Amino acid sequence: MSSDQVRHISRCTITPQRTTESPQTPERCQLTSWDLSMLSFHYIQKGLLFYTPSSLKHPSNPTVHLLKKSLSQALLHFSPLAGRVKIHHSSSPSPSSSSSMYVFIECNDAGAEFIHAASDVTVSDILDPIDIPQIVKSFFSLNGALNYDGHSIPLLAVQVTELIDGVFIGCSMNHSVVDGTSFWHFFNAWSEIARRGGEGSDCISAPPVLQRWFGDLDPSLVRLPFSEADEFIEKFTTPVLRERIFHFSAGSIARLKAKANEECNSNRISSFQALCALVWRSITRARKLPLDQNTNCRLAISNRSRLQPPLSPHYFGNCLQIVAATTTASQLLSHDLGWAAWMVHQSVSGHTDVIVRGTLDAWVKSPAVYHLSGFDGWSVVMASSPRFDMYGNDFGWGRPLAVRSGYANKFNGIVTSYPGSEGGGSVDLEICLLPVFMNALELDGEFMDVVSH
Repeated sequence: MSSDQVRHISRCTITPQRTTESPQTPERCQLTSWDLSMLSFHYIQKGLLFYTPSSLKHPSNPTVHLLKKSLSQALLHFSPLAGRVKIHHSSSPSPSSSSSMYVFIECNDAGAEFIHAASDVTVSDILDPIDIPQIVKSFFSLNGALNYDGHSIPLLAVQVTELIDGVFIGCSMNHSVVDGTSFWHFFNAWSEIARRGGEGSDCISAPPVLQRWFGDLDPSLVRLPFSEADEFIEKFTTPVLRERIFHFSAGSIARLKAKANEECNSNRISSFQALCALVWRSITRARKLPLDQNTNCRLAISNRSRLQPPLSPHYFGNCLQIVAATTTASQLLSHDLGWAAWMVHQSVSGHTDVIVRGTLDAWVKSPAVYHLSGFDGWSVVMASSPRFDMYGNDFGWGRPLAVRSGYANKFNGIVTSYPGSEGGGSVDLEICLLPVFMNALELDGEFMDVVSH
């Protein structure tokens, strides 16, 4: 299934339709160090697959109209997504001081992109293959766009693709504006408004907190020490990868957690930490790394609850960092699952308020922008979270069938976590590996014994 099987029917810009009762919107949204660090990453691309709602078969297509109307209303609450990235350059009169860039979001209601598309494929064409079909990438727009590009392209692009018996709603959202928590917060609010038929949009159950948090820092110090974009922007070419969803039932994960805790004589290993340890060990084994090669299990975790006092769970913006468990391939594979799980646990539990604030201070002294090429080929990166409410996104025609991602931010060793469609603590992992390593992983007994078929 190739990308040319997706036909674009229409394209338009959706802007917030403001009234006197609309929520107040800031004129600008200054970006934090967490936001600025993401400027050279791709947009977040996640989407939901549904069976075709009956209203989509109507000649006047009220479903697409409702999605546009409710999107416009959702943007009233999430105004940064309707804005654009702005860059102001400042040069110092002192020869010893370099110029800097002040980057922010101008909340100018320029709007989001909405694409209506169609494809002659079925739901089973998407869900049945072992590997995720390449056509899924064409269910998203802005493929390859970097967050820095948000000065000239929308910060949010929605593509609604009609299938023969289904519909896919794909969102591409600027990663310097949102992290995964905020991405799904917006998706949840949009579907909530649509589920109400687009009525009562002045009130949503979880309004976002738009004020950015800088801790004890002076926001004026949060700048990039560059004069040109090419000093910190890197174009990343995604290698040829196999991408596959592995399903883990609640029972399978419970047994894995019990095993990890028993092996390290603890009751503190969480279900997800045990699963991370399994993936780390299994992929390391599949790669056949040299025994003295360092390997990391990196986890993208939210700082919201780790700060003192904690930030609201509805804080809208990037509030995540990478923590890592590190050892050699020899140590990782010569010890048991519990040993690896304990290392993962320590990396997460050690990420405290003091550590978080310290990293902010360190960033101001030495600002940096992350690059996708910085993720090495001998580590594992655990992204997203099975705690995000993905299957609660009912637009008025029932629960989604599946969650899928697009082209963005894919590299050898990225593992994206989703809740399992049946709920109850089940988890789906989207694993991206070079083909030779995926082939080896599929033959790994320890790993496949935990996978639920």
